[in-house]
Amino acid sequence: MQKVLTGNQSVSWGVMRARAQVIAAYPITPQTTIIEELASLVSDGKLDARFIKVESEHSALAGCIGAAQAGARAFTATSAQGLALMHELIHWAALARLRIVLADVNRAMAPGWTIWTDQNDTLSQRDTGWLQFYCESNQEVLDTVLQAFKIAETVKLPVMLVLDAFFLSHTAEAIDIPEPKDADAFLPPYEADLKVDVDNPRAFGGMAGVDVYQEFRYLQQEAMNQALRVTEEVDREFGERFGRSYGLIEPYRCEDAEAILVTTATPTSTARDVIDEWRDRGEPVGLLKIRTFRPFPIDLVREALRGIPKVGILDRNICPGYGGIFAQEIKAALYDMDDHQRPAIYGFIAGLGGRDITPRTIDEILEKTLHPEKTERHLNWIELRA
Repeated sequence: MQKVLTGNQSVSWGVMRARAQVIAAYPITPQTTIIEELASLVSDGKLDARFIKVESEHSALAGCIGAAQAGARAFTATSAQGLALMHELIHWAALARLRIVLADVNRAMAPGWTIWTDQNDTLSQRDTGWLQFYCESNQEVLDTVLQAFKIAETVKLPVMLVLDAFFLSHTAEAIDIPEPKDADAFLPPYEADLKVDVDNPRAFGGMAGVDVYQEFRYLQQEAMNQALRVTEEVDREFGERFGRSYGLIEPYRCEDAEAILVTTATPTSTARDVIDEWRDRGEPVGLLKIRTFRPFPIDLVREALRGIPKVGILDRNICPGYGGIFAQEIKAALYDMDDHQRPAIYGFIAGLGGRDITPRTIDEILEKTLHPEKTERHLNWIELRA
């Protein structure tokens, strides 16, 4: 089935095809139309789900926690300050091993007050124990919703799928929507193995003494390690069924490259075209897209960048006092490689607060990476205005 959908509608239709049973959410720009669309789908009888209207994002995630603890397939969505308000319960959902899916429409954090995109809202949650997938297109958004539920229910961890505000959320593309029977075959009904049962009372999230708490964290980390394999398996199965797969990372024209640009989310589409132009001129450049941020695919990134002389990393985010967050992760992943195989890493910040990342932006980053005589190794601000 083909339909023209915005990124936010793609989330909603993915949730419908996943047959989510409980939706608890509070509207916040630019996420609002996800919730409006889901409310309409429930009201029209197209989605058999309980829609819970709440007074805040904190309550929205609390509702999902209760639903997931009862064994339901639960979904919520938010952005920016809303995700920050959820922070306490973001930790709770992860350590409680609840299979919740959350869509975050990346929006820059205030102040100054802004509704446009960058990645600081979700990346500030990187240590909470949620899986994170960053989407490049509306098709990838819809497909990732279905994959996210399957992955979450397999590894018993919550999943956050991420899309850019406005560049995806409010921009329409032609989308292939799986038929209900095909989606059901990929994502069958879910039966939780540990849930609230009035006939078999248990305690959930009770006191954990010093003799057991560390083991909870160990099991969470083991589940994250398992999630790397499970994500690849689920993506492979999805590709076999629907003809589309995305991988944890995606190398593009990296063969014989002397410099590789690392991107994530929508700037990847622009970068791919620019890489083609540079290749047509005989310039030895390539592109590496990072789709999976948590768990971070260390081994795949190491293999993709092994022996490459120069790597530029485009971060649409900033860790104040350090630099770009993807650059941090990649530097850490490559740290103990042999010196002759470890690339020189150059970090670049661009596109904060929704500023356009244009072909000219990518050109400048590639030029500074391929010819780094005046490029700082750690942090370079691109198109900074006086």
